[in-house]
Amino acid sequence: MEFLGAVRERGVAAAARAPDAATLARVGLGLMVLLAGIHKLLAPSAWAVYVVDWLAPFLVVSPVEFMLLNGWLELAFGLAILVDRYTAFAAAVAAVSLTATVGYLGIVWAAAGRFGDVLARDVGLAALAWAVLVEALREPSG
Repeated sequence: MEFLGAVRERGVAAAARAPDAATLARVGLGLMVLLAGIHKLLAPSAWAVYVVDWLAPFLVVSPVEFMLLNGWLELAFGLAILVDRYTAFAAAVAAVSLTATVGYLGIVWAAAGRFGDVLARDVGLAALAWAVLVEALREPSG
């Protein structure tokens, strides 16, 4: 028990020096959106596999072109969140987009048993985006 107490004390001391939770959440969300955008620009075909056959006809462009467009948008919104400019707007876009993605992936998982792993991850990312949005709206400059 003494070991666990020492570990806890070190953890408490480290937490006292760490940035606040809202900043950590904002930076984490910004990095995730930015990196997803970069990867979509570098490997759009890797992301196009998430467009199932019944969804493709609803897109006005090919799945690869759709991912390239999303990559540029995610790059911009991720940077905005990271540098804390237009954070509420960028976090709102991320929150709505991730929530729609969760809905879509939930349908695909229920219907075809695909993408359950991505669905599980995106539920948490959507919640993170909503938390960043709420915090940005609470701040006078958000």
